[in-house]
Amino acid sequence: MPVRPGLTTSKVVDAALELVDEQGVEGLTLAAVATRTGVATPSLYKHVANLAELRGHVGVRVLEEMAGRFTTAVLGLAGDDAVAALMHAYRAYVQEHPKRYGAMPMDPLHDELQRAAGMKLMEVMLATLRGYGLEGSEAVHATRRLRVIVHGFASIESSGGFGLPEGLDDTYDQLVRMYLDDLRGKK
Repeated sequence: MPVRPGLTTSKVVDAALELVDEQGVEGLTLAAVATRTGVATPSLYKHVANLAELRGHVGVRVLEEMAGRFTTAVLGLAGDDAVAALMHAYRAYVQEHPKRYGAMPMDPLHDELQRAAGMKLMEVMLATLRGYGLEGSEAVHATRRLRVIVHGFASIESSGGFGLPEGLDDTYDQLVRMYLDDLRGKK
């Protein structure tokens, strides 16, 4: 198979994300990406060392997308409005890209490739919480609580785990209010 002109690491990651969106992380293989990009599998080694590195690049892209979306959501807002906007943007990302979200690394700060993107996402969250006067470990704990609430709810929702008839938006709004009440109690 001839080398596809113009193939770059970014285009390889684009193809990998398309596969993840269609088939989930389980469907991401070097052979599938090679087929999608029109090259032989060994040609991918010019762009990624192995499947683990490709997954790392996919994780970076997901983190960057989320950081960009969250930044846009909170721009010009503060306090409760900013936190609620961030939480709704987070849930919306998972709703729109449930399989892609599954490729998000759970602990990017301890991975050399993903650290910068993970820090960028964390900084958006920390900046959103600054209006509550949280610093140091209090800010970290508040960020973790936010992540647990949204990740837990959105993950269960995207897998079809909420079968009762009550509205999911109502439940989520209750969680957002509960978290905001908690933050205001920490002032």
